[in-house]
Amino acid sequence: MPFIGAGAEVATPETEPLLVVVLGPTASGKTALALALAEKFDGEIMNCDSVAMYREFEIGTAKPTRSERSGIPHHLFDCVSPAAHVTAGEYARQARQVVEEVNNRRKLPIVVGGTGLYLRALLEGLFPGPQRSEELRERLRERRDLCGSRYLHRILRRLDSAAAQKIHSNDVPKVIRAIEVCLAARRKITHMWREGGGDPLTGFRILRLGLNPERQALYERINQRARKMFEGGLIEETRLLLDKYGSAAWPLSSLGYRQAVQALRGEITREQAIAAAQQAHRNYAKRQMTWFRREPDVYWLEGFGDSAAIQGEAVGRVHAAR
Repeated sequence: MPFIGAGAEVATPETEPLLVVVLGPTASGKTALALALAEKFDGEIMNCDSVAMYREFEIGTAKPTRSERSGIPHHLFDCVSPAAHVTAGEYARQARQVVEEVNNRRKLPIVVGGTGLYLRALLEGLFPGPQRSEELRERLRERRDLCGSRYLHRILRRLDSAAAQKIHSNDVPKVIRAIEVCLAARRKITHMWREGGGDPLTGFRILRLGLNPERQALYERINQRARKMFEGGLIEETRLLLDKYGSAAWPLSSLGYRQAVQALRGEITREQAIAAAQQAHRNYAKRQMTWFRREPDVYWLEGFGDSAAIQGEAVGRVHAAR
């Protein structure tokens, strides 16, 4: 693999090192494909899933197992406190540093995950938005505690209805950031998204491999995985996290955990929580595919990442790119 190190000649676009991205909807087998590629090409895997970055969130995140991580270096998993929050920009800074370090070890960097905004921040950069205002954020959090997350979402809808359609009402950190940008910049955040102006990643050739399994088969896997999470102790894990962190742990509002919290509070039954989590994950998969369809130059693989045929096709694409 082409390598840029101390004393090396300046790389041309044809000799720049390769960066592989494995993207796709939830439950499409991204982890299995990334592991297969890492084993084949001596690679290291970087997480691009926002919730998988958090420690102590295990059952509801579908992280690679300890045994899967034991033979291949994995990065940006279990690296953030549950009470902290990582923005897309902060993720991009950390991920770019890891990409450089992996390349300097003469390994193949493989980015895998389904958080589209984080991936865009890593590869293309984000618009230069206004600085964070902790005072405003704290006021908005207080309003959330008093009036609920839907109240904040209604504020965003008045400021920028298009942004409100893209950001779920329960994704409070993103809602707060969008409100903050709209108020500080006195412009709609969607206008700033369209203008771009970020700092794209340079020095690498990027191969995007997208998983696109048949929709009904994907939904069946999503339903099975959501049920398996609850049967594997998701409600019990959520109870421990609630007792330890309370509302300070924002990933408790993410898919699966949110429904487990509702069950613990007696708002819905266990079976209703499972059904709601299944539906929420299916809806999320639709949104992911809509987002990833806008990614440039994706080579789409028409199947699941744990399929031998799909893995063989992906290996061929990496071979050709190298």
